[in-house]
Amino acid sequence: MNLKFIILGCGSSLGVPRIDGNYGDCDPKNPKNFRTRCCALIKSKNKNVLIDTSPDLKNQLIKNKIKNIHKVFYTHYHADQTHGINELRLFFLKNRGPIDIYTDLSTKKYLKKSFNYCFTKTSEYPPILKINKLKNMHSYKDANTSVNLKCFKVKHGNIDSICYIINKKLAYASDISDIYKKDLKHFKNLKYLVIDCLQYDPHPSHFCLKDVINLVKKVKPKKTILTNLNSRIDYNEVKKKLPKHIIPAFDGLTLNF
Repeated sequence: MNLKFIILGCGSSLGVPRIDGNYGDCDPKNPKNFRTRCCALIKSKNKNVLIDTSPDLKNQLIKNKIKNIHKVFYTHYHADQTHGINELRLFFLKNRGPIDIYTDLSTKKYLKKSFNYCFTKTSEYPPILKINKLKNMHSYKDANTSVNLKCFKVKHGNIDSICYIINKKLAYASDISDIYKKDLKHFKNLKYLVIDCLQYDPHPSHFCLKDVINLVKKVKPKKTILTNLNSRIDYNEVKKKLPKHIIPAFDGLTLNF
């Protein structure tokens, strides 16, 4: 069976539109400009594995008809990647036990400090999540399908974020400002590169469009998908500026590999 990678949300930290209804430079008549906060899903026959828990997680899962979650991998501890964590409570009930989540040390500390009730028994409720140490490689099987996640750090401004490479075919780096030289080799020979492209102008914590284009020239993936798009980047306008092998994401975009 082929794996599916679903981009549940491709918007920046404020989403598009913002909470005040402002679409910025995006055409509100184009549904592909409606962007929830970054979140993704690896879907196989019987297992659904999340990358991050965005504040929009509930609506993202309902929209994509995702009925269960079995594991969660986190990229980093910022609010737009973590603050939907409480939505995992239903899956604790459905699976009759804590959901395994995987984080680096800094994200673990943040989650346990901010959402301690998810991990520690309170007077009335059991913990719904179990934190596991993020390793360099994680593997699991579903039916006859093997899923291998290569995990390594990339720069995200003054912190690190995790990039995930799935079965050596798809890289997901939703928050990135630079790649450590020793890890550039992991980005070569990919079928899909799903990568941060916050805006047109340079930004200290994110790739801009020029950064992505320069990276694509180096590593030459077959297809590049821009995510973490802010309200300055209109879907149709940016698509006109791009070669065919680079496209903007939209919420619900599904990649098969």
